Amino acid sequence: MGALEYSQATLRIFGDDLIPDDISDLLGAKPTKSKKKGDEEVGKTSGKVRIAKTGSWHLHAQKREPEDLNAQIEEILSQLTSDFDTWEKLRESYKVDMFCGLFMGNSNDGLSLSPEIMLALGQRRIGLSLDIYNRSYN
Repeated sequence: MGALEYSQATLRIFGDDLIPDDISDLLGAKPTKSKKKGDEEVGKTSGKVRIAKTGSWHLHAQKREPEDLNAQIEEILSQLTSDFDTWEKLRESYKVDMFCGLFMGNSNDGLSLSPEIMLALGQRRIGLSLDIYNRSYN
């Protein structure tokens, strides 16, 4: 099994009543990207103006080439509170996940997550979402 060509990871939090500054205060870090429901967004490619259907708070890790998803998740979580009660409060009100893009260089690439990273996500009850792209999408 070969290593994936590169990976990207983002902690995402969504909710209709989400106020980005409130999430930042709870987690102890500023987002890479955020918006409130109703904010205007301009499409990067199309330039079209859209209205945000829900609020969101995103924290991105640095792109890793070759893939190092363990390091990316650690990079994100190390910036944030480790208070599990705070994470539980977030999950009660919002959708929380770790969204990861995995980009293959070959037809049989793979990855492994360490027990420590799986435990860290599990303790915070953060779901792991994986999008896997083959070489034709790179």
